[in-house]
Amino acid sequence: MTKNTIIVTGGSKGIGAAIATELDRRGYHVICVSRSGEAPVGEGRACDMTDEAAVRAMFAETARTSGIIGLVNNAGVHIHGMIASLETADYERVMRLNATAVMIASREAYPHLRGEGTIVNIGSFFDKLGVPDNFAYCASKAAVGAMTRCMAVEWARDNIRVLNVAPGYIATDLNKDFLASEKTRAWLSKRIPTQRAGGSDEVARLVGSLFSENIGFLTGETIYVDGGQGMNH
Repeated sequence: MTKNTIIVTGGSKGIGAAIATELDRRGYHVICVSRSGEAPVGEGRACDMTDEAAVRAMFAETARTSGIIGLVNNAGVHIHGMIASLETADYERVMRLNATAVMIASREAYPHLRGEGTIVNIGSFFDKLGVPDNFAYCASKAAVGAMTRCMAVEWARDNIRVLNVAPGYIATDLNKDFLASEKTRAWLSKRIPTQRAGGSDEVARLVGSLFSENIGFLTGETIYVDGGQGMNH
């Protein structure tokens, strides 16, 4: 049985793929979970994270062959919409994957992590901002921060740490064209103190260090990696 397995949801692309690659580089056995089942490293598992029965079965099957020591809740969706015209179905779709799926995955991981384990949730610096056209996304990421704190205090007795990594604007293959535009670069250089978007590798290295360093007294916190934008006046 592989004893150092970390499950990364949404691990087939973007930040999730970068996190999976970094964890693999650090010597962990990585299982990338996504709808497609594709994986940049390690093993790929096809699973709809909004299907509770499928998630439960995936964790049970993984536990039969692997010693699960960690979970990265990265899967998510982003739907723009003004509040006055936001469809309830769109709001619920965002909350179901960005928030409810975090609860379900963490709950199903819990019995396998007892004794010593780490959960890292991927939130967003939007959790503390009022962002036009982003009502559902902001609400879902604020929920992730609250879930992180609640799980951390409840599961500390079981030696499970729970942390929330909240990125700002991060360049990935999914948004490279938007971030490469002259207008966007000019706006970012004024708004972000570091004058640039972050790299998915930077988020990945932070997540990797949280597992590798295993700082037992660090739990429940939201760690912002946004170039100082969220605190900039």
